Amino acid sequence: MKRPAHQPILITDASRSQDDQLSSRQKRYVLMMGIRVACLVVGATLVGVKAPLLWLWLPLCGLGMVLIPWLAVLLANDRPPKEQHRLANKLHPRPHDDPPPPMSLTPDEHPHKIIDAEP
Repeated sequence: MKRPAHQPILITDASRSQDDQLSSRQKRYVLMMGIRVACLVVGATLVGVKAPLLWLWLPLCGLGMVLIPWLAVLLANDRPPKEQHRLANKLHPRPHDDPPPPMSLTPDEHPHKIIDAEP
């Protein structure tokens, strides 16, 4: 399968640029506002032709006209979550949970100086 000539090949783990993210969020917002306009047009058309089950369709169109702008604003202002770098674990591997080394001190030896307050 060939890739289209205008699609670059991704060779890095870098996230998308801010401009690309903004562009995709703007397109999503415009699409959702278009759906809102479609709900308005469908609702007006249904009222004009006195469609059957108008009592069901009008509240659905009204709900779409109220909820879609709210969702569109939330989604347009939302950025993708920041990912941890995929190669971080490969470049800096986590230390293994090895058991601690055995204590080589005898019970009489102390690793620190003890100051006794009693004479």
